[in-house]
Amino acid sequence: MGNVLLNLSWFYLLLLIQRGAELLLCARNRRRLQARGGREYAPRSYRGMVALYLGFHLLLLIEAYPFRVPADLLTWSLLTSYGLVQLLRYWTIGVLGDFWNTRIVVIPGSRLVRTGPFRWLRHPNYLVMTLEFAIIPLLLRAPTTLLLFIPLLLVTLRRRIALEEEALSRWTDFTTRNRDGKAD
Repeated sequence: MGNVLLNLSWFYLLLLIQRGAELLLCARNRRRLQARGGREYAPRSYRGMVALYLGFHLLLLIEAYPFRVPADLLTWSLLTSYGLVQLLRYWTIGVLGDFWNTRIVVIPGSRLVRTGPFRWLRHPNYLVMTLEFAIIPLLLRAPTTLLLFIPLLLVTLRRRIALEEEALSRWTDFTTRNRDGKAD
């Protein structure tokens, strides 16, 4: 089994399709939020996120193509881990609904989401991103991508989270709700 190689071109193609579909969903959600009075906060910060993702995928493509990896325990473990991370991603997207976006868009006066993964994590989607930026290069045997982009991601997310927290504190109702729906 150690000499058998898996062609993970399908994985990379699926990854690109997934990201493209998510961008379409974000564009739809952004329009819906703006129609409800939503405001985009720090729109120029979005460029950094786009540059980060484009750089990640470009270097990954250069380093990992033609996406052939050993059919070993590491590969199967990483594919399984990626699948579990996607469950958290789509749980987060499902809980946020129209509020899920790659941009910082807030409806003034809206309540902070505290259900689903948000009960335990303030920014579950950023945990997903961090895990993906580790798992994908490990899976595709792209160590340079891993070592370069994990620090870049963490620096970018630190700034991004600060901007989101500022927008949320400025424009949302931070009232916590208990299980009965009453304000604490």
